[in-house]
Amino acid sequence: MLIRDVMTESVVTAPSSAPVREVAELMRERHVGSVVLVDDAGVPEGIVTDRDLAVSVLADGRDPGDRACDHASAPVVTGEPDMDVSAAAELMVAHAIRRLPVLDGGRLTGIVTLDDLVVRTGEVELTHRLTTDITRAALPDFYFHNRGG
Repeated sequence: MLIRDVMTESVVTAPSSAPVREVAELMRERHVGSVVLVDDAGVPEGIVTDRDLAVSVLADGRDPGDRACDHASAPVVTGEPDMDVSAAAELMVAHAIRRLPVLDGGRLTGIVTLDDLVVRTGEVELTHRLTTDITRAALPDFYFHNRGG
């Protein structure tokens, strides 16, 4: 199965210079948990997630007028539409990411999320491995610490 078969084609984007409040409003209006920040040519420069906003903006008492790019994950790891789902999954695990923007000839054409892979592939083993490996890689000390004993 290829990435093009499971990706979401309508990617929510905003200029890298957009204020975090505008990005948060965009997430609310479009019912998404992330926004890809792009330059003037539409090239991805960063990704801001709802968690980024909660942890690095709200919890730190930052100004909602701050530039979103100052709170984004960058550089952006990307995939290609003809990439095999397993290869994309390995890339996501290797970089501990839950979202993979898809570029076709340098143009942003979609995004694949961990949820997309879980719901759309129907591959139970891949799903289990992905959710476990990505969660462990992204949050190793938070969830997976020794609880004593």
